[in-house]
Amino acid sequence: MYWQKRFDRIDPNKELEERILAIHNEHKDFGYRRMHAILRKEGINVNKKKVQRIMQKLGIQVKLEE
Repeated sequence: MYWQKRFDRIDPNKELEERILAIHNEHKDFGYRRMHAILRKEGINVNKKKVQRIMQKLGIQVKLEE
């Protein structure tokens, strides 16, 4: 029953995800480190690991080209 209750819960990271997507649309080649720096400059205090997890979830992680 625990997992069923989680369906109705609102996403606490919704605003952060939208902001990360907006930054990604402007700068396609920014990784989680640069993304984290921009968010900090905008006054959004968030852990870099959380930024990395959200970017992986959204499928916008930068791939290394060799």
